[in-house]
Amino acid sequence: MKAAVVTHFGKPLEVRELPVPEPGPGQVLVRMEASGLCHTDIHAAHGDWPVKPSPPFTPGHEGVGPVERVGAGVPDRLLGKRVAVPWLGSSCGHCRYCVTGWETLCESQINTGYSVDGCFAEYAVADAGAVVEVPDGVSSLDAAPLTCAGVTTYKALKVARVVPSEHVAVFGIGGLGHLAVQYARIVGAFVTAVDIEPDKLGLAHQLGADHLVNARTHDPVQEIGRLGGAGVAVVLAADPAVFEQAYRSLRRGGRLVCVALPADEAAVKVPVFQTVLGGISVIGSIVGTRQDLAEVFALHAAGRTRVIAESRRLDQVNESIEDVLGGHAEARLVFEF
Repeated sequence: MKAAVVTHFGKPLEVRELPVPEPGPGQVLVRMEASGLCHTDIHAAHGDWPVKPSPPFTPGHEGVGPVERVGAGVPDRLLGKRVAVPWLGSSCGHCRYCVTGWETLCESQINTGYSVDGCFAEYAVADAGAVVEVPDGVSSLDAAPLTCAGVTTYKALKVARVVPSEHVAVFGIGGLGHLAVQYARIVGAFVTAVDIEPDKLGLAHQLGADHLVNARTHDPVQEIGRLGGAGVAVVLAADPAVFEQAYRSLRRGGRLVCVALPADEAAVKVPVFQTVLGGISVIGSIVGTRQDLAEVFALHAAGRTRVIAESRRLDQVNESIEDVLGGHAEARLVFEF
């Protein structure tokens, strides 16, 4: 099978011919139909974060395709089912987080395309208990971005406890942001989209954003302040300065939801006095659970969301990474097999 492999941090990925992996006990073999390119895959390939993967490895955690083989202990009924292979490759199932529906916080979790080989390949093995079935009404091209970009932003809005008519500011309109705008609108919020690219702001407008702020030409703190401040600010741009802008755009009682992960161990200054007197909450939100992903698929199958995705070939992986880093991708890039 063909697979895109990280051989050294910061070097171009190599498309190699590798053996098709065998599913072990409790695992399934998935034949990839589509696999989205997430910024996390780029961080993985560059070794940007404190906890690093170990080259050589295959990135990718937005994989979608049918189950072709099952390992020992896995029921045959999964054969032929089209499933999504998400970031949360597995969790222990027994800790306080797993048993209370927060398996994404499990300290023993395995992450697809990071701690185990992922979905930038024609085949991938996955934990049978971690995959999520994709409804017939959702194409594989759409399902791939929903498997991470969708469920991540959906969860961010959930943990922020957004209520109807609340003002939500989305910082960063791209693969994640274009979906965040839609989930906020589904909840009934008024949405301000913030970005530095006019094309991405135009996309946010098409998807129903109520206000647009070009942060290259206007101060988002001032612009959002003129609207009364944001009740919730969701940060999807991996720049520490954006987190601080988002914080300062909040009204009293506002919630800053941190989603993007800057390189290294970037820190954001939070003024204690203003936070306490203003009743500000700072929330970290990391992807979503299997149930969250099932809900994301259900909303899309019902026609409530649109996925903006561009199809690419696997041998375009390095060009695609450059397009994402350069801000040239309209939203999500997806490798189709």
